[in-house]
Amino acid sequence: MARNVKKSRGLGRGLSALMSDVATEAGPQAAPKRPDLVVPIEQVRPNPDQPRRYFAEDALQELAASVAEKGIIQPLIVRTVDDGYEIVAGERRWRAAQMSKLHEVPVIVREYDDTEVLEIAIIENIQRADLNPIDEAAGYKQLMDRFGHTQDKLAQALGKSRSHIANAMRLLNLPEEVQDYLTNGLLTAGHARALIGHDDARLLARKIINEKLSVRQAEALVKKGLQDETRRKTSGSHSTKDADTVQIEKELGATLKMKVSIDHAAGTEGGKMTISYRSLEQLDDLLRVLSGN
Repeated sequence: MARNVKKSRGLGRGLSALMSDVATEAGPQAAPKRPDLVVPIEQVRPNPDQPRRYFAEDALQELAASVAEKGIIQPLIVRTVDDGYEIVAGERRWRAAQMSKLHEVPVIVREYDDTEVLEIAIIENIQRADLNPIDEAAGYKQLMDRFGHTQDKLAQALGKSRSHIANAMRLLNLPEEVQDYLTNGLLTAGHARALIGHDDARLLARKIINEKLSVRQAEALVKKGLQDETRRKTSGSHSTKDADTVQIEKELGATLKMKVSIDHAAGTEGGKMTISYRSLEQLDDLLRVLSGN
């Protein structure tokens, strides 16, 4: 992580002031800024604390082709270091310039401290066109937790509504499995928002993906839940558990101090018993019981 990052510094130089430099990263429609210098590319190095670690190769190749034809339109934002310059914003253009075999790059020099460099790196990351909803939400959370910004301040500086930021951050309350579906593009934010706070979020997410449900269909499924689905899979007209099975579940649960569920396959002598543990300590206790220790 960044060196000498303070836990809280209020708004320091001000989020809007930092945003004025990062605004050029939003897209080619932004008016080009005049560079302070044109420096040899070997004197420029990336920020070692850059939160973005993956750069899509095909997008870089496309940018490199544009740089080879037109040059770098928007200067890189850098700060001075002992042996040259460190990138604050614009690492994609620097990488594309290397691929295009440019010898020099235009730069704007700013004297940012380590805290501001990390803050700008997060802001720049949030503005990526290919950003997935989970990384976007994590960026907002970092800006709030690490730098003390409020949702209102972020909304104002980033040009987004407060509700957008609040709804984005709610996605971080989803189970990790569902967040992975979002990250990998298997679910949209609209699908995922319907699952927030649902006990069966994982199962519902799999069903949404497997059946390629629309957002409205997903919302209807969540309201309905898995109850009807479970009934359809249970053979026979009686899907509720009999009193003896419920009693056995209670007795086992009391003995093990864990939740026990018994699903007897109708018309057979077999079935399935599920024991749920809340911590690794509980799992250790269960293993000791099963091993006779």
